[in-house]
Amino acid sequence: MFEAYQTWRKRRRALKEARLLLREARRGLRKYAHRITEKGAVAVREAVGQLDGAANDKHWDDLPGALNALDRALDDYLPFARKSTVREYTESIAVAVLIALFLRAFVVEAFKIPSGSMIPTLQVGDHIFVNKFIYGIRVPWTNIKFGMTYRKPRRGEVIVFIYPKEPDKDFIKRIVAVEGDTVEVRDNQLYVNDQAVSRHHVDGDCKYEDYKEETAKWEEDRCEEWTEAVEGNEYTTIYDRNGQVHSYKAQLVPPNSVFVMGDNRDNSHDSRFWGFVPFELIKGKAMVIWWSSGEPEGWIRIARMFKLIH
Repeated sequence: MFEAYQTWRKRRRALKEARLLLREARRGLRKYAHRITEKGAVAVREAVGQLDGAANDKHWDDLPGALNALDRALDDYLPFARKSTVREYTESIAVAVLIALFLRAFVVEAFKIPSGSMIPTLQVGDHIFVNKFIYGIRVPWTNIKFGMTYRKPRRGEVIVFIYPKEPDKDFIKRIVAVEGDTVEVRDNQLYVNDQAVSRHHVDGDCKYEDYKEETAKWEEDRCEEWTEAVEGNEYTTIYDRNGQVHSYKAQLVPPNSVFVMGDNRDNSHDSRFWGFVPFELIKGKAMVIWWSSGEPEGWIRIARMFKLIH
């Protein structure tokens, strides 16, 4: 049984090599037949015919010899058309890099969460994937976008965008109002179009770990927890325990813009302080946490991995 399996594997490997060598030979003849003698072209074509026939299951015994014959013919008459091992690896790596750059530019990009402004939805140390084409296609290294009107940003979605005040920085926040909306905060209650956004207080002990850049240490903070619901999307927001109550006067969101806030409402530098986010600065919609590390679990937060972002 084992010997039969080994024979089958050798045969399969040889057939694969035959297909690759036939492809190489035909490509070489098609592109470089004018650069070799008639005798050389005939020799290569004959070797191609022999290997093509031997690749048939009925001629298995002839396959090794036909492989060697075509390999020698290519070395003798088309050596300049053959790819070296270095060239094959270089081309493979180049193709992989180009594909990765294309995906990063137009399809999906990875981001790391550096601050606690979106706690508890996103924590410091979360690594996320962002859908970059959902709101339109951006021309790399520019703010030019196409197809922005096909699928506009919606209330409740978490987005990554270029910070309007410092274009070299990326921010991540939640959309709470879109173009044409009137947005207001009255004593910590969010209003959109003069309607209070549905929210409910969550009883129990609320605390979280946040990384403080000024001390370079993780510290525990106490909080008050509320759930909000916007267009069917329910999420959790937090406020500092015994913190001040804040308000924000009513503002009309201009065309092609959104108003964003962090879920950690008392610790988020967002639209309440610097204004609206134009559509063209939006990089994409946060999709999933693919890796997470940090306190309180320590090195890896297994429970957060592959968690969808709502």
